[in-house]
Amino acid sequence: MSSVTSEKPVEQERSSFLYPGMLLPFVLMVTCFAAWGIAANMTDTLVATFRGVFSMSTTQATLVQSSYYGAYFLLALPAAFVNQRFNYKVGVLLGLGLAAGGGLLFLPAAASKEYAFFLIAIFALAAGLSVLETSANPYVMSMGPEANATRRLNFAQSFNPPGTITGVLLATFVILPQQSDATESERDAMPASELSALQDQELGAVMTPYVGLAVLLVIIWLGIAFVKVPGITSGGREVSAQGSGGLVRRLVANRHYSFGVVAQYFNVAAQTCIWTFTIIYVQDFVDASKKEAGFWLLGSLIIFSITRFAMVALMGKFDSRYLMLAMTSLGVVLCTVVMVSPNIVGAIAVISLSMSLSLLFPTIYGIALEGLGPDTKFGAAGLVMAIVGGATVPLIQGALVDSIGSNWSYIVPALCFCVIIAYCLYTIRTPRPVAESA
Repeated sequence: MSSVTSEKPVEQERSSFLYPGMLLPFVLMVTCFAAWGIAANMTDTLVATFRGVFSMSTTQATLVQSSYYGAYFLLALPAAFVNQRFNYKVGVLLGLGLAAGGGLLFLPAAASKEYAFFLIAIFALAAGLSVLETSANPYVMSMGPEANATRRLNFAQSFNPPGTITGVLLATFVILPQQSDATESERDAMPASELSALQDQELGAVMTPYVGLAVLLVIIWLGIAFVKVPGITSGGREVSAQGSGGLVRRLVANRHYSFGVVAQYFNVAAQTCIWTFTIIYVQDFVDASKKEAGFWLLGSLIIFSITRFAMVALMGKFDSRYLMLAMTSLGVVLCTVVMVSPNIVGAIAVISLSMSLSLLFPTIYGIALEGLGPDTKFGAAGLVMAIVGGATVPLIQGALVDSIGSNWSYIVPALCFCVIIAYCLYTIRTPRPVAESA
C-alpha cells in the first residue's frame, strides 16, 4: 500500500498535484508554513540582541537556539502519537494552540527582564511549532499522489521563505532599531534606573512582534478549525508503548531513512549556524550597525526564497538528489570563501549560502520517507526530531566565534554540508525503496 491513506474521493488522477477537494486544505496548510518561518527567523536575531541586552557571551546567547530547537526534538514524538491516535488536522490545531500560548509568554518575559523567562517562552513557542510541523509536513505530502509528494512538499515549503523574510523584517524594523549599541562596560557604568529603562525599551521591542505572531496563529487556528478540512490519517500499524521497540528497530535498520535523519540533523545545524551568525559576521567585518547587519540577513532570506521557488521549477526537469548534491557542494565552496576572506567578499558569501540551503529540508524529508509505508508517521517525527541539530551544533560555532573569530567558525557549516553530500551520494547509488504493505 502507499505510505498514507485518507478520506478522499475514489477517483484519483496519479498525474494530479492534489487530490480532488484538497485545494482549500492545502492553502490553509501553506499559511502554517509561512507562520513558522516568521518565528524561526525572528529568533535567529535574538542571539545578537540578548548578547547586548544581558551583556553575555555569544555562547550563552546561543542558548536561545538550544531552547528553540530543543523543543522541536522533545515534542516531535508526542506529536506523532497524537497524529496516530487522531489525525493530522488535530495535530495541526494542537500545535497552533501551543505556539500561540508561547508567543503570549513574551509579555511576562519582557516584564520580568529575566533571560531565563525568555528561554521558557521560546521553548513553549517552539514546542507548539514542533507539533505543527510534525503534522503539517506529512499532511501536505498526503494531499496528492505519492509520486509527486516530495515536489508538493517543496512547493508548500516555498511559502516558508516569505515568512522568514517577514520575520527578519520585523526584527530589522521593530527589534534591532531599539537595541542600544552601549558596550558591556558602558552598561555596567549606568545607574540602575537608567539601565532598567534601557532594558525595558529593548525587551519591549522583542516582545511586540512575538505577541503579534501569537494573534496570527490564533487566526490560522480558527480558519482550520471552522473550515471543512479533511482529517487525513496514516494507514499504518498501531504503535503501543510495548510495540515501539520493533518500530524503532525497523526505522534504524532502514539506512535510506536513518541516514536521512542524520543528514537532516546536519542540514538544520548548518541553516541555524549560518543565519544565527550572519549579523555577527557582518558587524565584525563590514563595520555595520545591528540594524544594517539585519538588512544583510534580510538579503540572505530573499536569496533563500527566490532559490526555493527556482528549485521547485527545476525539480520538474531534474532529479532532486542531483540538485541537492550540486547545492551542498556549492555550500562547501562558499564556506571556504567566508573563512579566508573576512571582508565584504566573505559577507557576500555568507548571504549566498542561503542558495545552498534552499531545497535541503523538504528534499531530505521527502527522500528519507520514501518506502516507509505504515511507518511513515513515526518516520516523519524522527525527521522533525533531527531539528535538534539547531539546538546543539550552533553552541559549537558560538564557542568558536568567541575563541577564534566569526570567520573561522564557518568551518562548522562546511562540515555539515559534507555530511549531506555523503547522503546525496548514498541515495544516488542505491535503489529507491518501495513501500511495504501493512
